[in-house]
Amino acid sequence: MIIEMSLNFQPGQIVSLEHGNKNLYAEVIQVVVSRQLCWVRPLLLVTHTEETPNITDLRDGSDLLWPIQLFRHALDTEVITLLSQILVKEPKSEPDLAAKQQLHQFIQKVWQAYQEGVGDMRK
Repeated sequence: MIIEMSLNFQPGQIVSLEHGNKNLYAEVIQVVVSRQLCWVRPLLLVTHTEETPNITDLRDGSDLLWPIQLFRHALDTEVITLLSQILVKEPKSEPDLAAKQQLHQFIQKVWQAYQEGVGDMRK
């Protein structure tokens, strides 16, 4: 059922990829239905803390082509406040290496968890 709902993603829609205390919010560019993949453009990575969330601007980062079933629809109420905090800032002219490194580490952890989950499903 999650896959069926995921196939309803539309270009321009904001989706979320969750792992641990972090959420990656990204804009859907295209859904590749035949391969069950979603091409997304990362917007921000949110690390949830006991106080205010730590928000990393990823707008100058690389696009991702990722298994569609790992994404969920992002609710407007969860995204509006977060996006408003980065949209008031101009994107940096220089790549933010720390932000790219955070995205890379997050993606590595999600991929490892996904692979372990797929392995469990095959047993």
